[in-house]
Amino acid sequence: MAGLNVKKGDRVVVIAGKDKGKQGDVLAAFPKEDRVVVQGVNKVKKHQRASAAAAGGIVEQEAAIHVSNVAHVDPKDGKPTRVGVKVLEDGRKVRIAKRSGEVIDR
Repeated sequence: MAGLNVKKGDRVVVIAGKDKGKQGDVLAAFPKEDRVVVQGVNKVKKHQRASAAAAGGIVEQEAAIHVSNVAHVDPKDGKPTRVGVKVLEDGRKVRIAKRSGEVIDR
């Protein structure tokens, strides 16, 4: 296992499954399971029991999807891209979009 190319906060597009074509930010990444939670994608209904903090009922929330079903969004043109790694002059390793060469890391 080589690890994930996506991190929390990255902008991704879904490339397979029922939500194909949707874009969203990564809310959580689970490297051990190779899964990510993307905002507005793979919504599921969960039956929640009432507690002191929250009311009960049916709540809708995002479920995790496999990392192979998402691709980074190219910062330049908004299309899906693969990710590469480049070492800058100051010695920092940054992720770059293979499509345009733009730096993904902020």
